[in-house]
Amino acid sequence: MPIAPVQPRECRVGDLRIGQGRPLAIIAGPCVLESLSLGLEIGTAMRDACKALGLPYIFKASFDKANRSSIRSPRGPGLEKGLAWLAEIRETLGVPATTDIHEPAHAEPAARVVDLLQIPAFLCRQTDLLCAAGEAAVKHNRAVNVKKGQFLSPSEMKGAARKLAETGCDNLLFTERGTFFGYGRLVNDFLGLGDLMELESQGGPVPVCFDCTHSTQLPGAGEQTGGRPDRAPLLARAAAAAGVHALFIECHPSPKSALSDASTMLDLATAQQVLREVAAIRIALRSMT
Repeated sequence: MPIAPVQPRECRVGDLRIGQGRPLAIIAGPCVLESLSLGLEIGTAMRDACKALGLPYIFKASFDKANRSSIRSPRGPGLEKGLAWLAEIRETLGVPATTDIHEPAHAEPAARVVDLLQIPAFLCRQTDLLCAAGEAAVKHNRAVNVKKGQFLSPSEMKGAARKLAETGCDNLLFTERGTFFGYGRLVNDFLGLGDLMELESQGGPVPVCFDCTHSTQLPGAGEQTGGRPDRAPLLARAAAAAGVHALFIECHPSPKSALSDASTMLDLATAQQVLREVAAIRIALRSMT
């Protein structure tokens, strides 16, 4: 008796579907919410660019950046004000939204507002946080994006998927953002990216996003993390050609003046050029199949 083919697994984010055979999804926005008006400016620019290219768009920004190199670094507007801004941006732009959560208590209020709960890479093994995110996602029909820790192999991400499965949550996305190598360097392992995309976990491979801006970070560069944003377009093109299901891009009208990740974010013009390039790559890939 022939074996039925495994159906491609998808991540459902609002009305969007991320996965094999779907258009390349774009998760983009500023690192941290600096103001409502700036969030709307960035979100409008990226939404319109994605729409022109036929790329699904999810607005991203953080209400709190708890993992900063310095205690003096700006962290954002906080939970209450930040979620209020995200709700308004989501409604005004008419697109799904995502934000990262750092504590189990963040999961429930965030899930009432955003469509995709993001687990930061350093926290991807935190059981209480994963379980809270999974429970909130199931309750509110949301999805969970787990960023792969810089200290994990692709196969170790099965642990995060199992923990979420225990809560009944199977609506997942994994994000690759580089692996630690020695001091002051992240390495993008495309062999590992392929492994992550084929990782059998809880009913099939989980759709994979590639974070092309955080992947250029140079950790340990001082009070503020350094970066090579000039290499982000190269990484985005490579990931798009590799067949990832989504791209994560942090962008800002003036990255040098940004309150967080100033050393890695792309300016809006460069980010929009990256969108044009990866869209062309995906069209070329489709023509080859």
